Amino acid sequence: MHTCSARSSLGLPLALVSAFAFGGSGVAAKPLIEAGLSPLQVVWVRMAGSALVLLPVTVRHRGLLRRQPWLLLGFGLLGVTLVQVSYFFAISRVPVAIAMLLEYLGPSLLLAYVRFVQRRPITRAAALGALTATLGLALVVEVWTGLGGLDPVGVLFGLGAACAQVGYFVISEKAGRSAVANPAERIDPVALSGFGLLIGALVVTPLAQPWTLPWHVLGGEAAMGSRHVPALALALWMVLVSTVVAYLCGVASVSRLSAPVASVIAFLEAVVATLLSWFLLGEHLSTPQLLGGGLVLVGAFVAQTSRKVETTTVVASGAEPVPGPAPADEARGETTDETTDETAGETAGEAASH
Repeated sequence: MHTCSARSSLGLPLALVSAFAFGGSGVAAKPLIEAGLSPLQVVWVRMAGSALVLLPVTVRHRGLLRRQPWLLLGFGLLGVTLVQVSYFFAISRVPVAIAMLLEYLGPSLLLAYVRFVQRRPITRAAALGALTATLGLALVVEVWTGLGGLDPVGVLFGLGAACAQVGYFVISEKAGRSAVANPAERIDPVALSGFGLLIGALVVTPLAQPWTLPWHVLGGEAAMGSRHVPALALALWMVLVSTVVAYLCGVASVSRLSAPVASVIAFLEAVVATLLSWFLLGEHLSTPQLLGGGLVLVGAFVAQTSRKVETTTVVASGAEPVPGPAPADEARGETTDETTDETAGETAGEAASH
């Protein structure tokens, strides 16, 4: 009993560290982009560096390549590559907080996919959550002023990241269902992250052309608001803290917290990103945008946690898919105990992702 309590108490700080680490990815990446690296090159540095650190894990679980090749490929393309590429292109054109809030429309878009593509029913609460998030989006982009001066291309990339998350959610659901039906098929979440990052790095390599990367930029300094910091320090933070530490702490926290608690804490990532970009990058949001951001988060949370009639689909949150709760057994419309939910959640969550 004492051991169980100790594990639960450790889960909260681990989840907080994960949310803080993930929330700082955009704040570290944007100065590198402004210093001379392209968004694709920054994505490559992050994925290749993280994949290298996690390589021992992927080698240990190399059997996944034989057992689940298509799931790994889909996860690497949608859950990692498209989400990160879209998000980093977005932050190169719009404030970090707005790019992340745009991506938080993912749960609402997933509900639309479930309702209109899969033709599965959703609850009124879930629909209300999606509507609330959409209203929040209107405030964030200040539609009454013509996007409030925001770069339309940046907004589109942010929405693209949200769409890419839908693909991640669907893949996570399939992984979770497989784990519930056959426990032997459970995928280690850290290994899934490692393979996703490795696949993403390989896919982005011909586009980012790292052999043309201006490596001298990493040897210099980058402007972070009114300060100048070593660019290499930002790159290392992005790789080691905002990716590796974020994933490892996220996975560890899910195994110690209940799914609902871990889900709520995951939403702190957007708050962390907003505060860090405000204080470190000087990206101030207007009052309507802050109000809209709150509505987006509330709506996304309701859309994520509301049960659908007869069935519940897998939904995760975050600017990049995170190793969060995703009760895959509920995706089959079954009712099981909390322990099963948490185990399935570890499998279906990213091993990320945002």
